[in-house]
Amino acid sequence: MRIDKYLWCIRFYKTRTIAAEACKKNHVRIDGSPLKPSKEIYGGEKLTIRHNQINYIIEVLEIPQNRVGAKIVDLYRRDLTPVSAFENKEALRLAQDYYRKKGTGRPTKKDRRDLEDYIDENESE
Repeated sequence: MRIDKYLWCIRFYKTRTIAAEACKKNHVRIDGSPLKPSKEIYGGEKLTIRHNQINYIIEVLEIPQNRVGAKIVDLYRRDLTPVSAFENKEALRLAQDYYRKKGTGRPTKKDRRDLEDYIDENESE
C-alpha cells in the first residue's frame, strides 16, 4: 500500500492529500530517509512522522484494506513515540503562555523598558 494511503487509512491525517503533502515536505521518513507519497510500505517497518512539532514513531503491524474505524486503528500500527516528546511540547506551550496570553494586546511601557535594559546589558558584554 502507498504510504500516503496508509497514513490516511490509520487516521493519522484527515485526508489523503494532506498525507501526500507531508511526504513531499519530508515529514515522513523510514530509517532517516524521506519518502515519496507513492512509496510502498509493508508490515514491520518503522515510520518517523513529524506532526504538530512532535516526532511520532509508528511501527506498521499490518496493512488495512481500506480506512478503519478509530477503535481498531491499534490493530494496524503501534505507537512507539516516547512520552518525553509530548512533555516537551507541553513545556513549550506553557513557556509561551507564561509571558503574555495570546490576544492580550501590545506590550506595555514597562515591557518595552525591560526589553531595552536586557538588550543594553547584552550589548555591553
